[in-house]
Amino acid sequence: MSIQSLVRDLKTRNNSKIVMLVADGLGGLPVEPGGPTELEAARTPNLDALAKRGTQGSMYPIAPGITPGSGPGHLSLFGYDPVKHLIGRGALEATGVGFKLTSKDVAVRCNFCTLDAAGNIADRRAGRIPTEESAPLAVRLR
Repeated sequence: MSIQSLVRDLKTRNNSKIVMLVADGLGGLPVEPGGPTELEAARTPNLDALAKRGTQGSMYPIAPGITPGSGPGHLSLFGYDPVKHLIGRGALEATGVGFKLTSKDVAVRCNFCTLDAAGNIADRRAGRIPTEESAPLAVRLR
């Protein structure tokens, strides 16, 4: 039985509204050994309220022990086999903003970053610089 057949057999019509909250990147390791993770240490009243009122679940996007990147993880959430459909974040984000890709295109996704005096990454998002500042930098990269 295909997954499409299974879904067709299991679906029911109702008036429920569903919000699927994907907390991509929310997991993490403790900052210090034995200490809390950033999520465990954070104040999360809104997430706590959602958890009390909703239904939660978890899944293995690919298989136990395999941590996929965002692209394969999101594809899996929507029923695509991420091993069969190898799509990177560059292509997903380009498509998400309506950019038409052809089979000859290469879509790359990157962040601008800030380096410290030693040349190490100090801020992996460059302070989240606004589009009007980042667009000229992107043009120079072409």
